[in-house]
Amino acid sequence: MHVERFSISERFRGPPKSGNGGYVCGRIAAHLHGTARVRLKAPPPLEVELRLETSDQGARLFLDETLIGEAGSAQLDLEVPAVPTFEQAEASSHSFVGFHQHPFPGCFVCGPERELSDGLRIFPGATGKSGLVAAPWIPDHSLANAEGLIQPEFLWSALDCTGAFAILPLAQEVAIVLGELTASVPGSVSHGDQLVAVGWKLGVEGRKHFAGSAICNASGEVIARARAVWIEVPLSQWH
Repeated sequence: MHVERFSISERFRGPPKSGNGGYVCGRIAAHLHGTARVRLKAPPPLEVELRLETSDQGARLFLDETLIGEAGSAQLDLEVPAVPTFEQAEASSHSFVGFHQHPFPGCFVCGPERELSDGLRIFPGATGKSGLVAAPWIPDHSLANAEGLIQPEFLWSALDCTGAFAILPLAQEVAIVLGELTASVPGSVSHGDQLVAVGWKLGVEGRKHFAGSAICNASGEVIARARAVWIEVPLSQWH
């Protein structure tokens, strides 16, 4: 078993006082190979030491003895819709609903309060094609490793919020939080690359919402894709 200890920086928050779900899922799945399914069991706390245990059977993240999330190998059968160009995604992002109504405006991925080189500033807006949302994304150099490649947990992060804005409830008193993310990240990108993030609705069952998302490069190649399960919660419990 491999054991790693780390803390989630305040920079990588989603809701207040909690790590961004996609980022945390990416950290939990960091030592697994191929497609992984990650289930979050509790809000991932910020700036405290966490323990990640990884074995051949999967991975589990703990705060002391409290299970925060767990991951295992999975299959992902997900067809990605036709992806708009970078310029088309730029135009779509102007209609991002989060500019006017956002449950977590300080989110690392999609928060409009975050500055360039701090948050990802991925703002998915309607494309006009069957509920598809899209956003442009140029990853910052602070997200890259020594070789200049974007670290996988930031691709997981981008997959997370992009899907959320394809299914976000309209009620102001309701938010959705990530319950499960199954992701395949076979490609790699460098900082400064022009990317397009897309999200689309897959269905709903009561308080559960299902979304697909993908990250593509300038050539339209799918770099990463994911299927997410989102849970409706009262917005008041996060503030």
